Amino acid sequence: LYHNSHLYHNSNLYHNSHLYHNSHLYHNSHLYHNSHLYHNTWYGIPSISIMLHELIKLLHHARCIDFILFRIGTSGGVGLAPGTVVVTDKAVDCFFRAQFEQVVLGKVVTRSTELDVGVSKELLQCSSELEDVPTIIGNTMCTSDFYEGQGRLDGALCSFSTEDKLEYLRKAFNMGVRNIEMESTVFAAMCRACGIKAAVVCVTLLNRFDGDQIATPHDVLVEYQQRPQVLVAHFIKKRLGLVV
Repeated sequence: LYHNSHLYHNSNLYHNSHLYHNSHLYHNSHLYHNSHLYHNTWYGIPSISIMLHELIKLLHHARCIDFILFRIGTSGGVGLAPGTVVVTDKAVDCFFRAQFEQVVLGKVVTRSTELDVGVSKELLQCSSELEDVPTIIGNTMCTSDFYEGQGRLDGALCSFSTEDKLEYLRKAFNMGVRNIEMESTVFAAMCRACGIKAAVVCVTLLNRFDGDQIATPHDVLVEYQQRPQVLVAHFIKKRLGLVV
């Protein structure tokens, strides 16, 4: 239905529309024959923030209503088997707070990162109707760094021990964190501030308790990365009445 973690939009007369977004290493957008839009951005908060400002303005000027934004992609699991899809309950920062801090004119503006509970539950129900898409609802921790910020030991800099890392991950797990990525807090905060229903759906590529490197064969990783797409596609088709 769509290819490798993109942003998907469907609009019927500007009603009942859906969007999904994924940050990956390429940047483009496409308009399908049925007013379907998908979009990729680079990694991290700054890139997705820029994209969201432009996208939300576009949707406003197009007078789109009643749509849902999806951010889909990959992540590191916290206590989960690789290949598990996490539908985000709350996007939390590195202190496990459900908030995003934005510096505006030299002042810190704090916005909530809670996502739409109804959409999350609907996605979980959709997962039960699919084969080989193991899915849970849990908190997602968003960091501004791929290495030290996520407790990795394999970066150019590492100021902590293996036990320090594991202690932090255990604390995260006890706070409900089930995966780690780099975009969810600003995505959730901007959508909530703009009154837009949204969901974050990411697959885990490894269990961070077991290490920092991905050893899974490439063909298996490709199948893992398709799982969030399959889940969101099923959600959209159900909303459009294309499947029972």
